[in-house]
Amino acid sequence: MSGGPAGADAGAWAGDEAGGAAEVLRLLAERGETLAVAESLTGGLVAAEVTSVPGASRVFRGSVTAYATELKREVLGVDGELLAARGAVDGEVALQMAAGVRELLGADWGLATTGVAGPDPQDGQAVGTVFVAVVGPGSRLRSEGNVAGLRLNGIRTEIRRESVRSVLGLLLRQLSGERVRNERAQDTEQNGGT
Repeated sequence: MSGGPAGADAGAWAGDEAGGAAEVLRLLAERGETLAVAESLTGGLVAAEVTSVPGASRVFRGSVTAYATELKREVLGVDGELLAARGAVDGEVALQMAAGVRELLGADWGLATTGVAGPDPQDGQAVGTVFVAVVGPGSRLRSEGNVAGLRLNGIRTEIRRESVRSVLGLLLRQLSGERVRNERAQDTEQNGGT
């Protein structure tokens, strides 16, 4: 589990959302891998952003908008004791949502968003508290993956849009990082290095 940006830095961290979605889809298509999305506070905005890119159907399997807490448990398989103890706005909940949608929809990669967009706090969490998560092909446990905790400012619409940018940015960084590591490993093998 890794931390992420806070406040205004989150936008620079994630990059442009439309360009981010197109680049995510391009990298996944190159790899022959698929994507599924579980959303709470973003209410379908991540799926809308991904499907706004022409050709998304080659990669995008689908999404689940689990706005109600019980749907996170019943549909996505988030641990009920975890939800009772911490509430729906939690990093581990985000990871389990991503793992659950990945499994449910048969995708290689799962993304998830959960948080408080406002106008009021929820489960003891302040407005702007958001968790985004990515679970990929190498993750065998529901708690394996990459999660970022965000503290976002602004009105409800801004918090939701920034959450979209952030989750796409998190996946893009992970895909780009894996690609760079793989290229370095191949270069080392081809050149007889160690």
